[in-house]
Formats: sequence, structure tokens, C-alpha cells
Amino acid sequence: MADPKSDLTWIGAQFAARLPRHTLPQGLYLDPRAFDFDITAIFGQSWLMAGFECELPKPGSYLSITVGKWPVLITRNRDGEIKAFHNSCRHRGSIICPSGHGTAARLMCPYHRWTYDLDGGLLAAGRMPADFSKADHGLKPVAVECIAGAVFFCFAETPPPIADFAAKFEKYAAPHDFRNAKLAASAKLVEYANWKLVMENARECYHCATGHPQLSKTFPVGMSKHFDAGEDGRLAAFASRMDGLGLAHTPVEGHWWQIARFALNEGCVSISPDGQHLSRKLMLDADAGDLGSMRWAIDPHIFGHAAADHAFMFSCMPVGPAETHVYSKWLVHKDAVEGVDYHLDELTRLWTDTNLQDKDLAENNQAGVYSPGYTPGPYSQDAEMLAQRFTDFYCDKAREYLAAYVD
Repeated sequence: MADPKSDLTWIGAQFAARLPRHTLPQGLYLDPRAFDFDITAIFGQSWLMAGFECELPKPGSYLSITVGKWPVLITRNRDGEIKAFHNSCRHRGSIICPSGHGTAARLMCPYHRWTYDLDGGLLAAGRMPADFSKADHGLKPVAVECIAGAVFFCFAETPPPIADFAAKFEKYAAPHDFRNAKLAASAKLVEYANWKLVMENARECYHCATGHPQLSKTFPVGMSKHFDAGEDGRLAAFASRMDGLGLAHTPVEGHWWQIARFALNEGCVSISPDGQHLSRKLMLDADAGDLGSMRWAIDPHIFGHAAADHAFMFSCMPVGPAETHVYSKWLVHKDAVEGVDYHLDELTRLWTDTNLQDKDLAENNQAGVYSPGYTPGPYSQDAEMLAQRFTDFYCDKAREYLAAYVD
């Protein structure tokens, strides 16, 4: 039988052994105890990005997702407000809505047909006693925040402060008008690697020049940290042009988030196979759509890019110690017409190829970390600062949890 106190003692020893500027001890990538800890202490105590308001286009729309083994249900109620709940029936705990998008006038558990309204209140529960109180058996809420058209949720009873991020994200993302976008495509990719290896890979471009030849045509893979490129006159001109357009671009960050707008490679106006727009109907129609990319990254699991024509979101969700599901979403303007303004295969090709390449890299990384010869290695202080930043966040968040919940 597992001993929770012993497990946390082991976890604490793992973090104590972590060397500054190095990858993690082997056990934090491989051990089931570390995985269980990660769900509770990291994902359970962080703001997570579910997606976008436009995925819930009308009252009754819902989005059902799973974090580790924790199912979450996000709905739009009859007043147009977005709510979040634990996707667990108050009768015997069954999942109410299956994974993915859907629409329902009411939320009905498929097991015994307990029925809830879109605000989580229990409407009907058949064959219960006369003294049964429906008011006491509504769905349990989850904290939710909608910011610049994006939807965030947090399991914690006291979520981390979000006001500073919200203000900055609104400033950078609002011009892209995510609220007036539509979800053009989504995909799930199964990677047989620990979620932290998936995220470390996603946070650096040390591997991009050789690992992602298609992406490298448009994406500035040689930059470091917040897409710093030193004394580059072209980038200075880009910054001046963004200032003239009133578009925020200077990198900003908090402990668990980063936002910046950066220039793409010369001659490129979008992150696409040829560097040109993938949708003729622009989301941000200014300066002929030559606006670089607005990148946001949220620890522990998200990065996104918004160019003038489309936006892309990458979400990493842990499933097991050596299994991670990567979810991708592509947005275009709500009035863009498939087959006329954009083509799905062209819209999704670059990031699909990139994700498949990263799957191979992460799974190869996982196989090597199993080796008895594995020892934590040093991060490149030029090319891997964002990967190191992610790992530092992970360790800080874990130690914060251990200090709060362990005697």
C-alpha cells in the first residue's frame, strides 16, 4: 500500500537533488509517484488554458477535457456566461459529457439521467426520497476566467493571482480579436513520453534548425530567450513599425507566463510553409498583415502563436508517467470560408508536421532517460533558456506546494 508521507519525502529528495541550470533527476521523469504529484501539485494548482470562447459559440455549447485523470466541463449558460465544473455526476460520479465539443440544452448523466442546468444546478434526480435536496447536489464549480477571448480554469480552491497576466494578455491579444474567430481545426497527438520532456522540447529551438526544416523557413530559430536577436537592424525596424501601429511587442513575463510579439524571417508574414498568409480573411488587418507573431506561453502546458491571418495553440496534457496527449487548435476569422479563404490541409500542415517531428524527438528522449547511465545535463544558456525557465517554474511550484502541505 502506498504511503503518502513516504512518497512526499521521496519527492522532496528529488527536488533537493536538482542541480541549478540542469535537467531534472531521473525519477521526476519516470516514477509514477512523480506523475501523481505533478497532477496534484502542478496542474492542480495552476491556471490552465482550455481554449477559446469561440469554441463555445452559443448557450448550451460545452467543452469537455481531461487533465491527468481529472475530467473538466466548460459550458456557456443561457446568459452567455462561461462556467466550469468538475465533470463528475453528484450521484455516483460518472462523467456527464464525453471528451470534446458538444451542445446540450441540459447536462444529463448517461448513467441514471440526473440532469443539470448549464449553471451546474441539479434539475432532476429520479426516484430519490422526499427529503432529498437538489440544491445540495449541483455540480462542483471550478474557477474560470475569460481573457481576450481565451478561457482559463484552475482546480485550486485559492487560485494563483491572475490579474497581471490578464492585463498583459488583453493588451497583446485583443487586437487579434479571438472572440470573433472560429475554431477551424483541432487535433490530438499521443506521445509516449513524460509531459515534462514534451514541454522542455516545446520551450526551446536548439533542435529546430535540424529537427524542423519546414518551420525554420519562417520561424526565427536562432533567437534566444524572448526571441532576442542582438543588434539586428531589421528587428529594430519591426519594433518601430509595431509602435507606429500601436501593437505591443516588447517581451513581458511573470513567474508562469510569457508574452511577446516578434518578427518572422525576412519576407515572411505568417508561420506557414511558404511564409505567406494561410487565410485571405485576416484576423488582424493592419499593414497588409505583416505583423510577425504574437507568442504566449503559460506554464505548465501551453504555447500559442497569433499571426495576422490565423492563430495556433499547443496544449500538453499528462496522461501517465510516459504518455502525454498534445492538443492543437487553429483559429481563423469567423467569416473566413473554408475552401475559399483557407484550405484545412494547408492551414494545419506546418504545425502537424512539426508536432510529429517533436513526437519522435520526445519519445527518443524518453527512451534515453530510462538508461541507467542518465544523469541530468546542463542547459545551453544561449539556446535553452526557456526550457530552463520551464524547469525552474516546475521546481519552484513543487517546492511551494511541499512547503504548504507537508509538515
